[in-house]
Amino acid sequence: MIKAVFFDLYQTLVRYEPPREEIEAKVLKDFGIDVSPAVLVRPIVVADEFIYNEIARRPLSDRSTEEKMALYAQYQGILLREAGIEYDQKIIPSLLGAMMKSSMDLVLFDDVTPLLEDLKGRGLTLGLISNIEQDMTETLTKLKLTSWLGIIVTSQDAGAGKPRPEIFREALRRADVQPAEAIYVGDQYQVDIIGASGAGMKGILIDRNNYYGDDTDCPKISSLSEVVEYL
Repeated sequence: MIKAVFFDLYQTLVRYEPPREEIEAKVLKDFGIDVSPAVLVRPIVVADEFIYNEIARRPLSDRSTEEKMALYAQYQGILLREAGIEYDQKIIPSLLGAMMKSSMDLVLFDDVTPLLEDLKGRGLTLGLISNIEQDMTETLTKLKLTSWLGIIVTSQDAGAGKPRPEIFREALRRADVQPAEAIYVGDQYQVDIIGASGAGMKGILIDRNNYYGDDTDCPKISSLSEVVEYL
């Protein structure tokens, strides 16, 4: 019997507004590269997968400023290559600078509030497990997530990030539930699903853009409304 449902944050519960593909397309246009935002959706997911795995391997807090910038440059290069865009490596620093100056807000996906209301009404414990290395209280409060999520565990809190089992076990401890009594929903297979499974939890992959296709060995959903099917 499921007693607790935990979630990843970025690209699971929240997204950027304007969408990153729109910001990226606008910045690229300023550099003379004309590309449709729609073309950039999948490349952004690929680049995200790269950087999330890198952060899981070695947190940003353990990297120097130079190492962080090198990582972001790799991210940008992967994005451009995946989009089939030919580019001069020399423009990467300028692209990064322009992207960092862009203004984006965090907003909830449309399917978040209905699901959280449903799960809360069923008496389930709800929580967040995220590789965040800063205090997100203000952001989560602004998004009104603190009224739903009773347990918030970050890599900073746990002293370990996903996919290491310690961060998941800390969430289970706080919820006072056994691994088999909890599910975890995230958008990254290696970081989220493998991590949750390693801690004995059932991992559910939220794949809004069908990036992973049918090539998964775990439950996969395209909308959070489908979570209730696994309770």
